[in-house]
Amino acid sequence: MLKVENLSVRVQGRDILKGVSLKIGKGEVHVLLGPNASGKSTFAYTLMGFPEYKVTQGKILFEGKEITHMPIEERAKLGIALAFQHPVAVKGVTLSRLLKRISKQPLDLNGFPLDKSLLDREINVGFSGGERKLSEILQIISLNPVFVILDEFDAGLDIVNLEKLTLIIQDKLLRNGVSLLLITHRGNILQFLEPDVAHVMLEGEMVCSSRNWRKTWRTILRYGYERCRECKERGLLSD
Repeated sequence: MLKVENLSVRVQGRDILKGVSLKIGKGEVHVLLGPNASGKSTFAYTLMGFPEYKVTQGKILFEGKEITHMPIEERAKLGIALAFQHPVAVKGVTLSRLLKRISKQPLDLNGFPLDKSLLDREINVGFSGGERKLSEILQIISLNPVFVILDEFDAGLDIVNLEKLTLIIQDKLLRNGVSLLLITHRGNILQFLEPDVAHVMLEGEMVCSSRNWRKTWRTILRYGYERCRECKERGLLSD
């Protein structure tokens, strides 16, 4: 589904990503872990095609097609979608109006932990953290994507709401074969969703990729990301 080869990215004159490589298969769930300011969100925005994120080396392939310099709207048409960590407020446009405009098929809201009044409110204006995350998921499902990036989706959510929203992700996206890249610092979402592969990013470099995601996550919980840094320095960059 997605293949990233030796990707380096510069933002506002600073080199942020350095030779990042990654492969995600169709229907796979991958988690990208790392401390704050490690380059995780830069990676997400680069995959989505934000123009201020300049690729200086490497390439991005999506379903076999190179999209390295493809504009955002063309990537969206291919079925790539991104849920933001901090989605912006949009005054003057209600959530229901947006969903009707972007939906490729009628949206079934059964099973959503949704106060229907939310649909009649301006997008993210006065929304709680949980409401913003729900709004993002509703928009993504409406787009009917094939590859979804969730940037720090578990940030600011209590355990109850995180579990509810994770169940929606599983039911509405993963059961339909969508590939998923979870980007997280704390990893709370891993309590409810099992990835196929875990990656660790430090200082713009991918220092670990492992299918033994539980071992990777337990190590981080116990020792912090400093243990990953030690493995990097010793050249132990995989399982």
